[in-house]
Amino acid sequence: MTQHSRDTPQFYLTAPSPCPYLAGKEERKVFTHLVGERAGELNNILTHGGFRRSQSIAYRPACEGCRACVSVRVVVKDFRPTRGMRRIVKRNADVAGEMRIAVPTSEQYSIFRGYLDSRHRDGGMADMTVLDYAMMVEDSHIETRIIEYRRREPSPPGFAPLAEERKTRVKRGTGDLLAVALTDVLSDGLSMVYSFFEPDEAGRSLGTLMVLDHIGRAQRMGLDYVYLGYWVKGSRKMDYKSRFLPQERLTPDGWERVE
Repeated sequence: MTQHSRDTPQFYLTAPSPCPYLAGKEERKVFTHLVGERAGELNNILTHGGFRRSQSIAYRPACEGCRACVSVRVVVKDFRPTRGMRRIVKRNADVAGEMRIAVPTSEQYSIFRGYLDSRHRDGGMADMTVLDYAMMVEDSHIETRIIEYRRREPSPPGFAPLAEERKTRVKRGTGDLLAVALTDVLSDGLSMVYSFFEPDEAGRSLGTLMVLDHIGRAQRMGLDYVYLGYWVKGSRKMDYKSRFLPQERLTPDGWERVE
């Protein structure tokens, strides 16, 4: 009998199920567990090969006769926001993001629950409980962070903060929680695992704002890419990812740049 080390990945194939992106299609996934001391190293390697992380699982599509799911990563150093993106940033000048250790809260779950009920009522995550959400955030064997986006509250009349306090106020929001991103820190980039926002604030385009914020964070952290997951041509859900240019898309011949 062949024995395998805990650090040696074993790959498995799921049974066919309805594709959530393209009507009439079926999807299959190949997956492995991200556990042990080498989980971070393995996750880096697999992400470069087009895998995504969900809790302690790394997976990628393995659909017969279909290659519609394409891994996408934004080239941080060359990225230039469009005029529309700059308008979104200006519209959200009262919002500040703070990166912190990945700890779930009831406040986050309230936004998460409202987001699912509003946007993904029939999706695979629709029945997630508060315990399921906690597992999604905490079940990670790699470097994972939560970024909370809050409304900045104005200072009281006559209040003049000290210089150090002023710096903190610029960086942090102290008001209502508007959006959340669960993000992995990789060797060469930030990987956006899952993000969600307050559905009543849809006019702010918070999804776009979070991607732009991640690009800025990656630049400041000296990282090369922001991994956006899969882009699916013909899927309205995924169309937004194609707007962040330049980007690289994973093909059978490797990562290819798209301007």
